[in-house]
Amino acid sequence: MTAGSDWQLYDGRGQRKYLSAEERARFVAALADYPTQTRLFGLTLHYTGCRLSEALNLTAGRVDPSEGVIVLETLKKRRSGIYRAVPVPPLLIAELSDLAVAPDGRLWPWSRATGWRRIKQVMRQAGIEGTPASPKGIRHGYGVAAMTAGIPCPLIQRWMGHARLETTSCYLQAFGQEERALARLMWETDVAS
Repeated sequence: MTAGSDWQLYDGRGQRKYLSAEERARFVAALADYPTQTRLFGLTLHYTGCRLSEALNLTAGRVDPSEGVIVLETLKKRRSGIYRAVPVPPLLIAELSDLAVAPDGRLWPWSRATGWRRIKQVMRQAGIEGTPASPKGIRHGYGVAAMTAGIPCPLIQRWMGHARLETTSCYLQAFGQEERALARLMWETDVAS
């Protein structure tokens, strides 16, 4: 585990790399001011914790209304054809099902740079700056939010497409509001004893 490792929650200068709960809420609120495609792209990142390239690769056929999941191809692995189903809110499923698709079936026919720029624009409007103001910050924020909500680590691992549980366990490093929420659970147990 090195300080510059991608699965650390703090960068080489000790700056937080994930969106806090409050920043996540501001990001979602800012999305309301954007056209449908950008809004749904941002919500997909927010509710799945997927990588930018995985969202851009998403096709209409992998939005499954009957199961309430989005099926993402895990693109970081060294081979293709590895999929994971991530549950998302029914409203997102409904809106994605109505989204016009590109001729190749993708929901967002954008380049990686275009997707990045659109997310950065929303971040600026939401007043989110610095290291966490990126698609990766959304992904890390998802992991922290899932851990804070008490989702079991192996389930978070599967939803995020991590090959190793050790990678997922980095979200136990959460600090600030998230860490205080976890500590409150411990304090409540002490009071109940």
